[in-house]
Amino acid sequence: MSMKITDLSMSYGKAKIIQDINLEIAEGELVALLGPSGSGKTTLLRLIAGLETPDSGNIMIDGLDATKWSVGKRKVGFVFQHYALFKHMTIFDNIAFGLRVRPKKLRPPKEAIEQKVMELLQLVQLDELASRYPAQLSGGQRQRVALARALAVEPKILLLDEPFGALDAKVRQELRKWLRRLHEHLHVTSIFVTHDQEEALEVADKVVVMNHGRIEQIGSPIEVYNHPVNQFVFSFLGRVNLFRGRFQHADSASSVGYIRPHDVMLSHEPRNESDMKVIIKHITQVGPLVRLEAEDAEAKNAIEVEMSIQQFKELNFSVGETVFANLEHIKVFQNA
Repeated sequence: MSMKITDLSMSYGKAKIIQDINLEIAEGELVALLGPSGSGKTTLLRLIAGLETPDSGNIMIDGLDATKWSVGKRKVGFVFQHYALFKHMTIFDNIAFGLRVRPKKLRPPKEAIEQKVMELLQLVQLDELASRYPAQLSGGQRQRVALARALAVEPKILLLDEPFGALDAKVRQELRKWLRRLHEHLHVTSIFVTHDQEEALEVADKVVVMNHGRIEQIGSPIEVYNHPVNQFVFSFLGRVNLFRGRFQHADSASSVGYIRPHDVMLSHEPRNESDMKVIIKHITQVGPLVRLEAEDAEAKNAIEVEMSIQQFKELNFSVGETVFANLEHIKVFQNA
């Protein structure tokens, strides 16, 4: 299903939670709602699901006004962060639940339900655990059961609220790849909420960056990361160095420059007149990367630099050494 959201707003009392949201989602897209806590991501997801009612605006699904539709009519599947599985039911029964509680006229035959559940168990790679209970599964396995349960009712739109937030880093990374492959297989229009920038950039077709109930930027992962439209998006998507003051092509003293650590180029000799003299204060290896903490020799501003181990070995920097930082990739914004 495709979706178009127009001028959507919602308040709790005097607090504006969602403000003038406009968003289009194509059929089969995997979209990430990304932003810090309190940015309105989950509320927007609940509005899409029909669990909340907007004060104004419209939600169109496949060209029809679904703003006042019930949850059931919208045909959404919802996956929560904390699984929300029935502890007293087996994995098989958890997945079958949505089909078994349908009205009698709409309920599939028992044999069809069993076949559907087994197909889903195989899809999420848990077919050998059908008779176990949620407490007997790992967090990653329980999350896959929750996803299978949501898929059992054949939703037209799949909604996931921080689906991997309760899991440790290694399991999250594994499930990201698994979710991406699963989506490519099913091609269900999917929207997931996350505050994890890496998760959004790695998994989604489209990223919607939110802040204070508004959309700051919409684009592909490459677009929002490489071409942020404002200071918030730049600083939220990954590590940054920040410089205040006057810059070339920026007359205002209140201008702010942003540059990512991997875009700062260090050298033993200056490459041009604008290179900044810095002193290396600390060197750390983080997996395949080397992070260097440096300090502007004049203004004493801290600067973080990232490079590959190979680059570091070739340049052979050391703590206490004075080197030169090239900032030609800096992006300058004007403060309001």
